[in-house]
Parts: sequence; structure tokens; C-alpha cells
Amino acid sequence: MSGQGSGGNVIAALCNIFVPGLGQLVQGRILAALLFFVICAVGYALWWLIIPAIIAAIAHLWAIIDAAKFRARL
Repeated sequence: MSGQGSGGNVIAALCNIFVPGLGQLVQGRILAALLFFVICAVGYALWWLIIPAIIAAIAHLWAIIDAAKFRARL
């Protein structure tokens, strides 16, 4: 992948819209992908408690932005 704003980052951000963490997985960041997915899945599963759902929504947004702004270190 190239730098920030590259086509790969756009694809990763779009993947994250549908499945939290999928964009990080596309970028090869397995631990970040797992972390974002678990936080969002648990938070959305506990939606009736309100606070976990809000935390999950924030983590979901963070995952999208993180994938879009990712820069690979050389």
C-alpha cells in the first residue's frame, strides 16, 4: 500500500463501513482488526444497555478513520 489517501486506504475504509476491523485486516494489521471487531461486536450485541452501543459506534468510526489514515512504516 502507498501512503495516506491511497486507493488501498480508501478500499480499507470502505470495508470498515460494512464490517468493523475488515479494513485493518485488508491492510495486514491482524491485531488491530481483531480488537476493533471484538469491541464493536460486543458493543452492538449489548445495544439495549445504551452505553456499550455508544462505545461501539465510536470504535466503529475510529476503525474507519484509522484505516483511511494508515501509513505503513518502512
